[in-house]
Order: sequence, then C-alpha cells, then structure tokens
Amino acid sequence: MKNIFNKKDTDEVIKRIQTLKSTSPALWGTMNVSQMLAHCNVSYEMIYDNIHAKPNLLLKLILKLLVKKSVVGEKPYAKSLRTAPAFIIKDSKDFDKEKSRLIAYIIKTQELGDNYFDNKESNSFGPLTKNEWNNMLYKHLDHHLSQFGA
Repeated sequence: MKNIFNKKDTDEVIKRIQTLKSTSPALWGTMNVSQMLAHCNVSYEMIYDNIHAKPNLLLKLILKLLVKKSVVGEKPYAKSLRTAPAFIIKDSKDFDKEKSRLIAYIIKTQELGDNYFDNKESNSFGPLTKNEWNNMLYKHLDHHLSQFGA
C-alpha cells in the first residue's frame, strides 16, 4: 500500500484529485463527485477540526471489535459499502471548495508526518499506529478516487 505520509505518494494522490471535474461520473455508488470530496474530508475533519460527535464508550467498543480491522487493515474496501452516519453526504457541495479543502488536509497530514500520528487517538478506534493511520487514510482516498476513475 502507498504511504500517505510520503511526499511522492501524496503528490500522486493530489494529481489524481486534480484530474477530477465537477462533472466526473461515478463508476459505482450514489454520491456525485462533490459529495465524494466532502465525504473524504470528513476523515480529516475528525482529526483536525473537532466538529463531529465522538461515539460513546459502548459504540466505540463495538466499532473497535467489529469494524476497526476492516478500516485500518490493508485489504481494499469493496464497492458500495455502507458508511458511518457522519460520512453520509446528502446535500449539494461546492466542488472547488471541497477539492481545495481535501488537498490542504492531505498536505497537512503529509507535512505533520507519520510520527505525529503514531499512537494518536482516533475518534472511533482509540489509539492507532502510524501504519494503521496510513492504511485508513490512504485506502479511503484510493477507494473513492477509483470510484470516479481517478
């Protein structure tokens, strides 16, 4: 798997994002491209912006036991998987704004580096290793960029 903390890999992801247009069609799923960008931004909002509710202890335990492995592991996501409520984007989004925000978050993450993320607390899963953070962030981006042919 590529490394979201590596500048070369980050630059490649950003180039893929730059190929998207506001009219890029989805190859699967129900989101349009603007909603997909906003959806990808949620991961970074949870890291940097503290605007999403954190799960209670019981839900966090359930997520750790039932979901964590599939989210932070190396196995790619299947198409059209269900997502957590915070990640569901139903309203219209500004394509250019969401694209710029996502690129800025990716750059910030790469510049902070993997050591910043090593044992950093995840809202849903508790402390994660830098490898788990990478897997979660990179594979989510890769999945959705592939969804739009990027």
